[in-house]
Amino acid sequence: MTIVRCIIALAASMQWTIYQLDVNNAFLHGDLHEEVYMKVPEGIPKSGPHITLVAVYVDDILLTGNHLPTIVALKEHLHDVFSIKDLGVMSYFLGIEVGYLPDGIILTQKKFTKSLLAESGFDLYRTAAAPLPINTKLLVDEGDIYDKPEHYRTLVGKLNFLTHTRPDLCYAVQLLGQFMHLPRVPHVAALHHVLQYVAGTEGQGILLKVVDTLTLQAFSDSDWASCPNTRKSITGYILLFGNSPVPWKSKKQGTVSKSSSEAEYRAMAAAASEITWLVRLLEEIGVTDLKPVTLHCDNQSAIYIAKNPVFHERTKHIEIDCHFTRDKLANVFTKALPSPQFYDLLSKLGVSPAPPSLRGGVGYTAPVAETSSASQPHNNKGGAGLT
Repeated sequence: MTIVRCIIALAASMQWTIYQLDVNNAFLHGDLHEEVYMKVPEGIPKSGPHITLVAVYVDDILLTGNHLPTIVALKEHLHDVFSIKDLGVMSYFLGIEVGYLPDGIILTQKKFTKSLLAESGFDLYRTAAAPLPINTKLLVDEGDIYDKPEHYRTLVGKLNFLTHTRPDLCYAVQLLGQFMHLPRVPHVAALHHVLQYVAGTEGQGILLKVVDTLTLQAFSDSDWASCPNTRKSITGYILLFGNSPVPWKSKKQGTVSKSSSEAEYRAMAAAASEITWLVRLLEEIGVTDLKPVTLHCDNQSAIYIAKNPVFHERTKHIEIDCHFTRDKLANVFTKALPSPQFYDLLSKLGVSPAPPSLRGGVGYTAPVAETSSASQPHNNKGGAGLT
């Protein structure tokens, strides 16, 4: 979904129209009686100012670009080769509702959320102000064993799908996911609390904003030794492409860190790896004028390690330069926060409630806008940099 969000964010900034296609009866032709070997082509060299981006997920296709005649010609070619249904302007893709606002494109999963809450079986009349209470600690062997483990796994799995448009749920979902093998009553109580929060914010999603300048910045954080079962730390990071949230993650680290600086540095390394991948992806689709990417971190010792690799041989391969920030956006991915701080960070993450025009259902369709060859990612000779 990161690539899909990236393409939508780029289209929103460039004011490109996004079209959607569907391959008819794709699964009826999936079984082959012969062996087929494929070789990835080198690609098609760029030969003009026109840009067309194609995203394919099984039998669902997205098309966007800066030249409408080229997109129309591609649609006709695909229709000649395959049995294709033209769904028009993108409005519902992979379970995600797409709404169009003057300041950007909003992605929500209200239909899926309603279904999740209806099937949960919990009393959700009372809502919660945050996904989890402050200082929530769940032990692997505390409390009675839950008698419906499949129910727990199903709900946590559906919440995980909901994180495609809800970065505010990432930390809570990764915490609940640690007890899938043998959930206990306290884990179910925490799950109930998360569902109460979801019930109160069911129309919430992410806003991919229209911006004048495309930039990329990242925020990383860790919560040192926060897991009471293993004393492993939590890594959290988010990358903003043109002030729009694109990739984000909350994950328990694989090894035990001996200090908070080490835990923070591991989180920075994970974010730097994601930055490298995303910069290369953006270069592939024509965005090559990104300024050097800033990775924000709130631990001075970890920043010192990153800035002075000469004295830290094991970290030389990570070419990052971090700058201190007080915003601490990545805290949302590593710990349960007080409600005022939590909601203050949500606005900076790009999490937004659905506007009134989108609350009635998923049928909202954007007006078809004419595209121009002038609306394309700018190129310069310097390329993208990672500092």
